[in-house]
Amino acid sequence: MKPKKKLPIASNTLKQARRLRSDQTYAEMTLWSVLRNRQLDGLKFRRQHPIGKFIVDFYCDKAKLIVEVAGDTHAERTVSDQERTHWLQAQGYRVVRFNNDNIHNNLENVAAEILRLCKQHTN
Repeated sequence: MKPKKKLPIASNTLKQARRLRSDQTYAEMTLWSVLRNRQLDGLKFRRQHPIGKFIVDFYCDKAKLIVEVAGDTHAERTVSDQERTHWLQAQGYRVVRFNNDNIHNNLENVAAEILRLCKQHTN
């Protein structure tokens, strides 16, 4: 399923996305160091990217893949995270989630899985 036309973004969502870009967690910084500047097989990723009313951690438009970093606060928000994921999937996006420990201890495997998912969609 292809994502529907570009969704409108509220100005407060854009402001929040800009704030989040300058206020990244250590896990987000670590993953961004692998995804930025087309380092992962030439794929372009955006960080703290607004989609509709949500801000996703990382997004690859070519693969329609959203990469979320699930930190400690996500343990308390499982229902809202599920609703958000379902909404994003209904719009045609694929969502993958990695927890902080996985990023810190298995960054190479996380990057390989992201690349596999991207290639799965683009080939």
